[in-house]
Amino acid sequence: MAVLCQVASEIAGRIYRCEVSGVTEPPAKIRTNPLTGKEDSVIPPFENAQTQVLALLHGIPAAVGLDPEIVAEFRDFARSSAECCLRSHLVGHFTGSAFVVSADGRRTLLTHHRKLDRWLQPGGHADGDGDLQRVALKEAEEETGLEGLQVGVEVFDLDRHWIPERKSDPGHWHYDVRFVVRATGDESFVVGEESNDLRWWPIQAVAAEESFDPSLRRMATKWLAGV
Repeated sequence: MAVLCQVASEIAGRIYRCEVSGVTEPPAKIRTNPLTGKEDSVIPPFENAQTQVLALLHGIPAAVGLDPEIVAEFRDFARSSAECCLRSHLVGHFTGSAFVVSADGRRTLLTHHRKLDRWLQPGGHADGDGDLQRVALKEAEEETGLEGLQVGVEVFDLDRHWIPERKSDPGHWHYDVRFVVRATGDESFVVGEESNDLRWWPIQAVAAEESFDPSLRRMATKWLAGV
């Protein structure tokens, strides 16, 4: 007897349908533009970045422990403009950062940011790249000099923070999407031009240090809790 099964999944405009008749066949894939709701074979580069971010945010499971209101706020911002991944979008833009964890899981590598003059996790602008997982990994590699890094699949943390006006740049929001990045090889780092210093910190010390950025302490606490 022929079995008919249909699975519809709408995540950032991607719809999959599967029809099985006696044999198993790969699902057909229908790609739609989440901005128009219509099928598109070609999406402009900026809209494609927006589509990638929406897919990532819609794919966040409730079990990861992120505040649903924050997730919704990030989704709304992603929908607001096709240029949400460009720093030229002056009201704000998406960034990617990395909670870099040692192979033994006990330490995190922080950078003392030259411009902001504080200890933070590595990260930076997407510059039009909607693959924020890739952005986080690239920033970790560039800012630390570590090789053999591995980036986690799931979003670890979300944080919206204000960047003050500086020179010709007006004040704006960073919508920062964060991933765990694990060190797998030599943990010797290289201090780059954007940093005053780099240091491996015990994660327990980061969670307890009141002078650190609250969102950094939140990530450390989440890691220690095993979430």
